[in-house]
Formats: sequence, C-alpha cells, structure tokens
Amino acid sequence: MSTTELRETPLTAQHAALGAKLVPFAGWLMPIQYVGIKEEHLAVRKSVGVFDVSHMGQVQTRGPEALDKLQRLTSNDVAKIDVGGAQYSVLCKPDGGVLDDLFTYRLGDEDYLTVTNASNHDKDLAWFQHEATDFNTEALDRADDYAMIAVQGPDARALVATLADGELPRRFHTTQIDVASSPALVCGTGYTGEDGVELLVAPELAPGVFQAVLDAGATPCGLGARDTLRLEACFHLYGNDLSEDRDPIGAGLGWCCVEETGFIGSDVLAAVRAEGPEQRLVPFVIDGRGIARQGDAVIGGGVVTSGTFSPCLEQGIGMAYVSADSAEPGTRFKIDVRGTERDAIVERKPLYRKD
Repeated sequence: MSTTELRETPLTAQHAALGAKLVPFAGWLMPIQYVGIKEEHLAVRKSVGVFDVSHMGQVQTRGPEALDKLQRLTSNDVAKIDVGGAQYSVLCKPDGGVLDDLFTYRLGDEDYLTVTNASNHDKDLAWFQHEATDFNTEALDRADDYAMIAVQGPDARALVATLADGELPRRFHTTQIDVASSPALVCGTGYTGEDGVELLVAPELAPGVFQAVLDAGATPCGLGARDTLRLEACFHLYGNDLSEDRDPIGAGLGWCCVEETGFIGSDVLAAVRAEGPEQRLVPFVIDGRGIARQGDAVIGGGVVTSGTFSPCLEQGIGMAYVSADSAEPGTRFKIDVRGTERDAIVERKPLYRKD
C-alpha cells in the first residue's frame, strides 16, 4: 500500500508538526516515535504520555437483545457489565481460533460499544453483522464517528482531571463528560500497564483535545513506545500473540472465556481447557545479550510471538509459545535468534513491576 492510500487520523497534521516519524500501520499513517521510543516509554512509566489510537475501530450493538447477541459473539460474561462498565474479551471462530481481542463498554441498558483492533475492524464488523443474526439487535459501524486518544501514566488521571468537567471513571468503567470543553466518552482503560484513561471524541474535536492534553504537560508518544510498554505489561498484540490459528486458552486468556455462556467456539475451548493446551504463551527474559523477535524459533518446539528491548528492565524480553511442560516460571530454554542460540528464562506476568 502506497503512502497516498494510507488513511490518516484527525491528528496526523499535529504529529507531523511535532516532528513525529510517520509509518504505515494496519492501513493507517501513524506516528511510530517523536524524540525516541525509550524517552517516550519512560515518560509514561514516570509521568504521563498521550497516544493517538484513532486507528482503532468501534462497533455499536444496540436493541432489545443486544446482551444476548454479545453473549453469543464474545467470550466473556457480558451480563456482568453494568451500565457504565467495561469488559475485555475475545472473538472466536467455531474452531476456537481468535478473530480479535476486544473491549466492550456498556453505554445503556440495550446499548454497547465494542472497540476493535485496526487491522481487524472490517472483519469484526462483518462478524457482528452476519453472525448471530437471530437476535433483535443492530450492529453499526461507528469507526468514522470517533477519534481515540489514550492518556497513560501515573500522572495521567490527575492531568485529565484538570481538563474535565466531571469525575473520571474508575478502572474498567466509563462515563460521558466534557474534556477540554469537548463531549467525550472517557474510559478507564489502557494498554500500557499504567493508570490512565482513553478518550473517545468526535473526529473534528480531537485536535483540540489532543493539544489541551499536550499543553497540560503530557509527552506525545508513538506506537513504538506503546508496543514496548504493552510487552513489559504482558498484554497481547493481535497478529503476534493472538491469531486465528491459536486458541485463547493456550494464550493465557482462559480467564476471559466463560464457556457456560455458549459463545461461538465455547465447546472447543471447554475441551482444550479440560485436556490442557499443547503449547502455552509465556513471558520471558533473555539471559545475557540479544533480542528475540517475532518468528524466532524456540529450540525444541515453539515460537517467539513478540520481542523487544525493555527500557525499564534493560534487557531483551518477549512472549513465546512453548510446550506446556516448559511453561513454568523459572524454566530455561533456548531461542534461535538469527542463527545464534540465546538463553531465555520463563518469567511471571507482568515482566515490569512497579516498586
């Protein structure tokens, strides 16, 4: 895809003005970094950073049987989401493979908004519209109606509170208030392992909100830091750690799969849970020098799905599928890193822990 064919977010001009390096990502032109991944990463860990995540998609499910439809489509127990609540889940195929991982916000009694990954939005939307059609609901594409700004870090909530005209939501909750004089759906969620909020606003209002957050002291951060932050926190990235060829049980997401709800693929996952997966996704650190990358082979069976250098731990880290009998923390294994065997150690989640 050429640069001229890439979609731009409402904030692209601001990214360019701030000196961001813009790169193609999931069909979008997105900032990978401004001054540097390490500097932006540490700004989020120590204070507050702001990310443009407007490439994410949204699907609205509403109607008298919206709850029943989402119970059929998504893996978690949607009945547990109160109005103003949020929930993480996965979207599965009948064979248990993962189509996407999602956040669903309950906006009203019969009204839900689900955030999709950018690369999967069209596929997810089609799944929502063409599967479980026997429910009295509608599934609407809302991706063009929202820009999405993530404000993350130990000082994030305090910063946003100075711009908000009401109380911010607790973690895994949402509220609709004005931020920087703009109506916003404020969500107590994020992808960094730090506290913070995500702001969903009308696209035409996003530049003003983004600038207000910058003016209040947030560091602009690109997708490079977003990836290193999420990996230190052991958060999954679709296309790396999750795919249609992998089930969520082996991926360590059995906690968000409630087979009793009868979601698509639940019977297969119940069997996988009972028998135990052949491979499990584990976090690891490199013992010594080197950085493993996606696709590097685990000696003896398995594969690295994500890998980077940790700015906080100052060593190579990652996640990999290994045989189930090698998944216990403390287990040592080897990775073929471009022809050189590197020693790795299975660790507990998260890899980065606050003091």
